[in-house]
Amino acid sequence: MNTHISLLGCGLMGAPMARRLLAAGYPLTVWNRTRFKAEALAEAGARVADTPAEAVARADIVITMLEHGGVVQTVLFDGPDAAVHGLRAGTLVIDMSSILPEQAQAHATRLAEADATALDAPVSGGTLGAEAGTLAIMAGGDEAAFARARPVLEAMGRPVHVGPAGSGQLAKLTNQMIVGITIGAVAEALLLAERGGADPAKVREALRGGFADSRILEVHGQRMVEGDFAKRGSMAIQLKDLNNALHAGAQLGFEGPITRLLATLYQQGVDHGLAELDQSALFKELQARQHTGEA
Repeated sequence: MNTHISLLGCGLMGAPMARRLLAAGYPLTVWNRTRFKAEALAEAGARVADTPAEAVARADIVITMLEHGGVVQTVLFDGPDAAVHGLRAGTLVIDMSSILPEQAQAHATRLAEADATALDAPVSGGTLGAEAGTLAIMAGGDEAAFARARPVLEAMGRPVHVGPAGSGQLAKLTNQMIVGITIGAVAEALLLAERGGADPAKVREALRGGFADSRILEVHGQRMVEGDFAKRGSMAIQLKDLNNALHAGAQLGFEGPITRLLATLYQQGVDHGLAELDQSALFKELQARQHTGEA
């Protein structure tokens, strides 16, 4: 394929996404702040760059998959090695990180000033979806830019254009609200079953196929009953996303009381040392509350 892609950020999500792009035949240059993570992709055919500016110099499309909005701003715009200094005119920049809608809008404006086009296109599906190429991709920006990006995005999942700049990030926040709240519901329900003497694993199995069934019950519920809280997503990132949803809601004059309650519970889990565990470890926080009588 002739479309050259640059991917900035080769972490838990970025690395499997890069592998999907390479498998689809796209020439790919990668950069990561911790270089060894980018170098791990070299054997799959990626070219490794030393700086963001160098990474994007020959790219038609740039993809960012970074920790939060502040990091995205730094990588794109701040300092002599920032990506903006290497962009060619007409480059399409797709930010697939999870950031605030207002940050996505501000980045789109700054990229337009650099004669580049922006899409905000965050994802859902976690590392499993990234590896399988089945990510849900929510894109905000110009429709023509989305049409240009679509073949590339389809190598990683199922893209849907949801509105103008910032709308992709708003859709991701709604996703994270549902995920974070539902993890709490599943954890609390399984703990109730356990308290009453039922087998949580069997309760989960019994609920499958009914109205309570969900991807969260399937995946995170399984992690809860197995006590497998190894990091795929994380409590810290889930908390960040819920706080971002609350912030966006406040900007719009919208109150989210259920989201606020769950953000408080995730915050307590983070405060109790669970920050780098999978977000299903909210189960551990709620379990500890039962034992200490805080419930």
